[in-house]
Amino acid sequence: MGKIDSTTFLSNLIEKYQNLVFSICYKITRDYFIAEDLTQETFLSAFKHKDSFDGRNEKAWIARIATNKSIDYINQAGRRLVPTEDTDMEQYKSKLGRPEAEVLESDFRQNLKNHCLSLSPPYDQIAYLYFYEEKNPKEIAEMSQKNVKTIQTQIYRARNALRKIYEKERSR
Repeated sequence: MGKIDSTTFLSNLIEKYQNLVFSICYKITRDYFIAEDLTQETFLSAFKHKDSFDGRNEKAWIARIATNKSIDYINQAGRRLVPTEDTDMEQYKSKLGRPEAEVLESDFRQNLKNHCLSLSPPYDQIAYLYFYEEKNPKEIAEMSQKNVKTIQTQIYRARNALRKIYEKERSR
């Protein structure tokens, strides 16, 4: 490939292919944060091995590095698991996979229910049915004998009210 300014090489590579590399890593790992890490590792590896790059088809070269990094990560996932002797937790299998996830989900749902019911009428019932019970607007309209468009508007307003409640909680 010949002599090239290293900083320029890396900057150009990142500028051109950052989204592509992240997309590849994310599609393979299905984890946003792991994909971010693997994206960095991909560019680091490309930088380290720039002398072996022949200068042809840069896009395919960087895509192959990203794919290999991601596949390596997936293949090593089993080896990264830390064995534990805590077999007591096995008896607490849940649909979410881990008891702590089930507790967090339960807390989240209770919090959501409380927030929905704290809204003023008619938004309290609309929010409860839509966000907590996960009913669609058509079902809610049939239950309440209202127009679907009316329900959709009320859902929109309830969502904004809930957003404000959650933003207020986050800023504390």
